[in-house]
Amino acid sequence: MHIQHHARLTLRALRRWLIAQCVDSLVVGGLWLGVLLWLKVPWAPLWAVLAGVLQFIPHFGPLMALFGPALAMLYSGAGLERWLWFLAAYAGIALADTLLLQPYLMRRQNKVPIWASLLLPILLGIALPFWGVLLAPPLLAVVYAYRNAAREDARSGDQVLSEQSEGIILPPERGPED
Repeated sequence: MHIQHHARLTLRALRRWLIAQCVDSLVVGGLWLGVLLWLKVPWAPLWAVLAGVLQFIPHFGPLMALFGPALAMLYSGAGLERWLWFLAAYAGIALADTLLLQPYLMRRQNKVPIWASLLLPILLGIALPFWGVLLAPPLLAVVYAYRNAAREDARSGDQVLSEQSEGIILPPERGPED
């Protein structure tokens, strides 16, 4: 039964992380679609879907999503101004996603503090260059699921103790004359 509890807690945390990642991918794909349509990039819907799918690869996926639209712009003969807007849009979407959207979604879905979702991928990326960055978000979700479960167990244990102590009837205090 104990193993089932751990498996259920871990799977619930990973499911919540996956939901947050799917929402993040949809939002980023939608942002890219808007930008690419505005910049009149050929095959914009394809590149936006690809950018959304590549969001599942932390930190490297957004960079890989640049190649398709960049080649399409190159072959369509885009001017310098459109290239600068394209690069500015990439920087804005990447920064907003990394610093705002992903930490917000991790906080909302898995109760991971924003500081942890910003700091741990950097630290794990230094310790384990590729795998640390890749595994940091789901690992954070699982660790904080266990931490939050332990806090809830402690609160429910305190509540049970206080309810039990309220039900105890103590004998009346006797004075020195008894």
